[in-house]
Amino acid sequence: MKKYISVFAVGALAMLSVTSCDGLLNKAPLDSFADSNYWTSEANVEVYANTFFNNFIGYGNQGGSGSYYFPTLNDNQCGAGFVDWNYNNVLTVNTAAWNDPYTEIRRANIMLARLEGMNLSETAKAHWTGVARLMRGLQYYWLVRTFGDVPLVDRELSVSDEAVFGPRTDRDLVMDFALEDLNYAVSNIKDVATKTSWSRNLAQAIKSEVCLYEGTYSKYRVAADGQKAPDATRANKYLTESKTASSALMAKFNTLNASYQANYNSLDLADNPEMIFYKHYVKDLFMHSLPDYTCSSSQQYGMTKDAFNAYLFTDGKPKASTTLDNTDVPATLAADGIHLDLTPLLAVRDPRLAASVDKVVMPVSAGFKGRLGRSDDVEMTSSTGYGVFKFDSAELADGYRVETGKNYTDAPLYWLSVIYLNYAEACAELGSCTQTDLDNSVNKLRDRVHMPHMVVSPAADPANNMGVSALIWEIRRERRVELMYDGNFRFWDLMRWHQLDKLDTHLYLDVKLGANLSNAASQITDEVTVDDDGYIIAYPNHDRIYESKYYAYPIPTSQIAINKALTQNEGWK
Repeated sequence: MKKYISVFAVGALAMLSVTSCDGLLNKAPLDSFADSNYWTSEANVEVYANTFFNNFIGYGNQGGSGSYYFPTLNDNQCGAGFVDWNYNNVLTVNTAAWNDPYTEIRRANIMLARLEGMNLSETAKAHWTGVARLMRGLQYYWLVRTFGDVPLVDRELSVSDEAVFGPRTDRDLVMDFALEDLNYAVSNIKDVATKTSWSRNLAQAIKSEVCLYEGTYSKYRVAADGQKAPDATRANKYLTESKTASSALMAKFNTLNASYQANYNSLDLADNPEMIFYKHYVKDLFMHSLPDYTCSSSQQYGMTKDAFNAYLFTDGKPKASTTLDNTDVPATLAADGIHLDLTPLLAVRDPRLAASVDKVVMPVSAGFKGRLGRSDDVEMTSSTGYGVFKFDSAELADGYRVETGKNYTDAPLYWLSVIYLNYAEACAELGSCTQTDLDNSVNKLRDRVHMPHMVVSPAADPANNMGVSALIWEIRRERRVELMYDGNFRFWDLMRWHQLDKLDTHLYLDVKLGANLSNAASQITDEVTVDDDGYIIAYPNHDRIYESKYYAYPIPTSQIAINKALTQNEGWK
């Protein structure tokens, strides 16, 4: 029977929810759902475990914002308002980033403790133990990449347990603990074909991501910026683990969906061959609001000039070396005689760009109507002039496309494209990448959009400002354009590569610029702030300044007040 992620009966949710209060001190009474009588069947274990699905936000849960498109602390997008560091004040840090993972860790530890005493087959017990450990390992990964050192809790805590007020554990030890959890999950969760529930494939996909993060983080971290010194041995261990997990999935999933955009705007991903784990939405039952925000009168969070120019040209070369027309200045008007036409510019770029932005410039002073030629098209604007087209769907019924909370396109959560990117990057970072490795991974992504293949010794791109090899630079570019607007990939990629300075708007001006309006009519330019070259300035009165302390969130002061053993991260004291 198909299970709908994050859709559960209200009664079950109320029964199983463990309310977040004070992190490790969270003590929702287990007898609120008759704990002594609950752990009597595998069916009950499954219901309990399915509550973990709420951690996979996807496009959102019944309206509101999801984890795609909306996060704009990156160099790919500009929000409708100024987007500064999400945690620039120790007193205002979002405590949910600390509390929520510990709530889920406690949930997992409870499940592990109860499973030990249940009369289940060894296979069933190992499967559900694997699910609990998978979720615990994932939560520790989320905690560590956010805060660094965190308290490590490996059991259900009682009020008298001294670990309640324990100190922070070295982040490397916590990640090693998380890897043990993930490895157990990979070995013991059932190897089934489901794409909306627990499977070994999901465990491998999570492991692929976690280990790539830890491997590259360990390689590029800088002690002078409050991190530990680089550790090549550790980096290679985790990169190898990521490659192994990716390889296992590539042996089972070897077909990409024919359409790049259809991964993001389809009503049902069940038959999409590259989906490993996705979130299913149901018309009139469980819906979201993503297309509404990107095809309505709400100002869109547009693509930056920096991101637009990251896309290769159809000859496979970057802006600096292409023989094609490399301008990003639209020169002609659209059919309406008002808006600038991007079609000539998009025609010579990687087709994933045309799948991601609209074909006309739509600055905030002059909206555009007519994207799909439907009766429900409305006038749209973008913070940078580049409209966000990627998530819009012609399949949505009238009355469901531009209505808040009424969209029902499915959300990819873990899919083959990401695994290909993980694999290629791990190979390159290990220094062992071959042409066959590229052909079996990222070049399949390029084949889908009819782009020239990447080679192991690409020409140097003058835009490479990360101090890495030409190959690693091109793999990072591929990841950026393939995953444009996708969740928080870009922010955490910059974090693990030690490249957060690329978000500084003083150092890198293009991250707050948009489309060029040099050839626009005065009715468009009159109310738009542009620089001397005609580019839209999305944030004309604000700047985002990088400091090395941003490589770790501050520990919430409320937690330090409760637990005197906790210490504050460097730069936030």
